Amino acid sequence: MQVILIKDVNNLGGAHELVNVRDGYGRNYLIPHKFAVEASQSNLKQLEERKKQLAKKEEKLLAEINSVISVLQASPLKIGAKTGTSGKIFGSVTSVQIARAIREQRGYEIDRRKITIIDEVKELGSYKAKIDFGKGHETEVEFEVVAE
Repeated sequence: MQVILIKDVNNLGGAHELVNVRDGYGRNYLIPHKFAVEASQSNLKQLEERKKQLAKKEEKLLAEINSVISVLQASPLKIGAKTGTSGKIFGSVTSVQIARAIREQRGYEIDRRKITIIDEVKELGSYKAKIDFGKGHETEVEFEVVAE
């Protein structure tokens, strides 16, 4: 029996895939639990249309990610920090501060959990952070720690 998966199913396949399963597994488990639909002609046409829509959405998202990356790499971010007399900062710069600087200076909202600081930031100077946009798209952003 051929079915079209609606949701990801472990050890079987991902959403929007056409898979072969045993008749009982398809009729008694996958279809009643809304994990799949039967692969009829109309459902196959809907699957093709859904794949086209997902491809367009993916292309649009990729273009948006590339524009955000170009804006972020244009110039380094400036992050203010309180310093002592020797130039060391109190505490350290975190991904929360970088996310706030991106929001205030560039106008983009980026989740702090997607930001990874490459070096430990304890002094004034220039550093780099990595931002992961998902699906293999990531970039390095320069930021400069300056005294407040």
